[in-house]
Amino acid sequence: MKGEFSRSEKHAMMERNKEIYRVTFVGSAVNVLLLVFKFVAGIVGHSAAMVADAFHSLSDFLTDIIVLVFVHISGKPKDKSHDYGHGKYETLAMTIIGLALLAVAIGILYSGVMKIVVWADGGQLEAPGTLALWAALLSVVLKETVFRYSMRKARQLESQAVEANAWHHRSDALSSVGTAIGIGGAIFLGQRWTVLDPVASVVVGLFIIKVSIDLLRKGIGDLTEHSLPDEVEAEMLQLVSSVEGVDEPHDLRTRRIGNHYAIELHILMDGNIPLSKAHDKASEVEELLRSHYGAETHIAVHVEPK
Repeated sequence: MKGEFSRSEKHAMMERNKEIYRVTFVGSAVNVLLLVFKFVAGIVGHSAAMVADAFHSLSDFLTDIIVLVFVHISGKPKDKSHDYGHGKYETLAMTIIGLALLAVAIGILYSGVMKIVVWADGGQLEAPGTLALWAALLSVVLKETVFRYSMRKARQLESQAVEANAWHHRSDALSSVGTAIGIGGAIFLGQRWTVLDPVASVVVGLFIIKVSIDLLRKGIGDLTEHSLPDEVEAEMLQLVSSVEGVDEPHDLRTRRIGNHYAIELHILMDGNIPLSKAHDKASEVEELLRSHYGAETHIAVHVEPK
């Protein structure tokens, strides 16, 4: 029946979702630990860069929740109102993560620039404490470790949401590198260099903006039905052309639906062959594409006589 999956497909989908939840929970645990430590270290250590970094970790935690919710929705089978499944919800999660990152980056930039303006006008900035430096160094180690783990799982699971979240972890790790440099400079170089703390937060903000824009470009592209890359489409046409009796595949239309592809194309066949044979050939084309791009690939083949 329409909208139903086979038992093996349901099992594979459930296992995939379990793995996504497991990866996300690991990241969430690290985020909770760090955001508490960073807020305490930033406040006690009088570090604007560390407080900004703490807000970044808070955004990581919130996006973990978004991933859990939307991956659960995207794993639902096709139904009457979603003929192509719910895969787009995973792409929507990636887009929301990109927006969250952008909002965090703008806040970090604004705060850092305001402190630099105060310093430039002759104001005194309080030097951060060593607790803030230790928090930054711990964040670098933990977040880089979680990034590598999450990215490896994202590739295994072919999950856009997990990949986006992995880059969120990496952005936090790199922001902590900048934070550590700024805090360290402000501590060890004396009062004259306390401006390095807010300067570090500005550098962090600029980096996060770049990451967020990359995620938004990819997410919005998929949500607005952006075609697959040229090299992927060329590969599809080559595969179809390899089927004996099938000629001139054309009018190829492609897009992503969550973590799988949708493919529609026209093919030419001998107009004198029986309809049943033409149907079998079209089915052969579909099976070839599914074996290459995954069982959940949506494929529509239109046969034309030559």
